[in-house]
Amino acid sequence: MTPLTRITLDAEVMGGKPCIRGMRITVGTVVGLVASGRTIPEILAAYPYLEEADIREALSYAAWRVEETEIPLGK
Repeated sequence: MTPLTRITLDAEVMGGKPCIRGMRITVGTVVGLVASGRTIPEILAAYPYLEEADIREALSYAAWRVEETEIPLGK
């Protein structure tokens, strides 16, 4: 997987949720917009400070996260 350079995690920004380049827009927001049928041009028009690469990397990050497996440790 290509290193993700546009996704940031900072406890001081949006409660530590993964965000786009340290801004107050979360990966979840971007993925939700795509899932609801918004096109990349529509998202970029609504959030002019985003770049197409931000959207693509948010989707890559989300895909990577859902592939992770959590294994419960014994009590």
